Amino acid sequence: MSAVLAYFQMLPGLVPGILEQGLIYGILSLGLLITYRILDFPDLTVDGSFPLGAAVSATLTLQGVPPALTLLCGALCGALAGLVTGLIHVKCHVRDLLSGIITMTGLYSINLRIAGKANLPIFSVETLFKNSFTKSLPAWISPYINILVILLILLIAKLLLDLFLRTKAGYLLRAAGDNAAVVTTLAKDQGTVKIIGLMIANALVALAGAVMCQQQRFFDISMGTGTMVIGLASVIIGTNLFRNARHLRSTTMVVIGAILYRACVSIAISLGLEASDMRLITAVLFLLILVAGNVRRKKVRIHA
Repeated sequence: MSAVLAYFQMLPGLVPGILEQGLIYGILSLGLLITYRILDFPDLTVDGSFPLGAAVSATLTLQGVPPALTLLCGALCGALAGLVTGLIHVKCHVRDLLSGIITMTGLYSINLRIAGKANLPIFSVETLFKNSFTKSLPAWISPYINILVILLILLIAKLLLDLFLRTKAGYLLRAAGDNAAVVTTLAKDQGTVKIIGLMIANALVALAGAVMCQQQRFFDISMGTGTMVIGLASVIIGTNLFRNARHLRSTTMVVIGAILYRACVSIAISLGLEASDMRLITAVLFLLILVAGNVRRKKVRIHA
């Protein structure tokens, strides 16, 4: 009982951290929404493109490039990583899973080349969240600066993705995952559509990595480990919980799922688990989500 009371006492202090991390994972989950839900493509490239965005952002920030511009550069590099995976899959006829593994493996060395070392701190320079502008803001808004900046970036990414999915190219992207024959009948190359989808997905993942780097003020080569699992957990939580909420877009669902995922991890750690157990918590939570989803589908079939 005392442990529960202690948790509720510390809950207000946990909320800002949950929102910051959850919103960053929300950007990540938008990319996984494309590969997992739309393209049905198990893309392990994301475990390499997430730290790729962070490495590019950290390196350019130390060289004096405006932090906001480093986010764009990181996203563009992520798109190139998606392009490589797409070309390996489509042009070299390598299986989707293996294509992502090949690119992810290569990105490990590329990320080290970009950053120059396995851990690159950027505490000595101005970042997206710590600069002369944010320091000049009123004291009452300072605790919420990170949340507001990340939320703005997330909303821009979400709105752009929503707009794209409503275009002809967006409908072709959905068709490539649902029914490839439709794309062919429209005289469009299914492979090109897949490549475009992978580029957009990994651009969003790399953008999330760049934002994470600016928020934590360092790059680490291992920060991409488990990225795919985190993104998939967010997507599955959001789409399963709100599958009957027709007024919600799928992009909104996965963002909420990312925040809920981060809240579950924070609760587990605050109740006594070590921070080093985060990967274990993620694995167990992901397994529970998958099992619950399978049970729910079986019940639907039985009642049908």
